Amino acid sequence: MASDGLISVESRFGVTETIDRLVEAITRAGLCVFARIDHAAGARDIGASLRPTELLIFGHPRGGTPLMQDQQLAGIDLPVKALAWEDARGKVRLSYNDAYWLAERHRLGDASRDAVAAIAAGMQKVIAAAAGADRS
Repeated sequence: MASDGLISVESRFGVTETIDRLVEAITRAGLCVFARIDHAAGARDIGASLRPTELLIFGHPRGGTPLMQDQQLAGIDLPVKALAWEDARGKVRLSYNDAYWLAERHRLGDASRDAVAAIAAGMQKVIAAAAGADRS
């Protein structure tokens, strides 16, 4: 489990392409895309600069509902999200919340165990596909 609750994977692609690939991977997996937010565009709208940064919010009620049935406040962290961002050295990373960290944060019990494991495995798979780490 990530100590700060975040997992970051280096992407072989730019921010926009990484998020495009993530949308494709999630759609193939049968998940729903709820929102795509371009934070850099928002910064430009107010005359500020920000390195490329895009957030994708996605999921499926099958994954999140059991967590909220266990501890309803878990809904503050659902649906899941991933942030593609370019660091100061020009490296692109894809970051997301560790499902096991979320389980600990919300004190989820046995009722959520299978859903948490499925979310963790699913996230790892779609993130790897988006970042080009799956190499398959």
